[in-house]
Amino acid sequence: MAKVHYATGIDTVQGSLAKPTVKNGHSCGTYLIGTHRIAPTQNPNCMRLYIRKEDAYERTTPITADEAAARLRFSTVAAMVKQRKGDLTKIAADQAAFIAQKDLADGKKTLKAYYWKICGDQYDESLNG
Repeated sequence: MAKVHYATGIDTVQGSLAKPTVKNGHSCGTYLIGTHRIAPTQNPNCMRLYIRKEDAYERTTPITADEAAARLRFSTVAAMVKQRKGDLTKIAADQAAFIAQKDLADGKKTLKAYYWKICGDQYDESLNG
């Protein structure tokens, strides 16, 4: 196992240090990812450096029907939430309904989560009948 030592003044590195570039349809370089272990341990070597191929994060399988349906549901519900948040005729009623359900056991704690729930329920109801 290799030990990683960075230049003086750099204590830890977390995340991507380099990504491949694409120019004229040609990909050059690799992913360079640095990690810093924060879990307690006796080992003083807490820095790791990983190198991944430029195609390491490309999808290798086709999109399934369930995944396509989930993507469609997400994009449709997101558009519904955006439209409903901007509808001035429903804001007062939505805020009152949100406050009424907020302290229930299965209540949503933020207005955004509440919008996602009611718009998601509307979407599911429109599909199921």
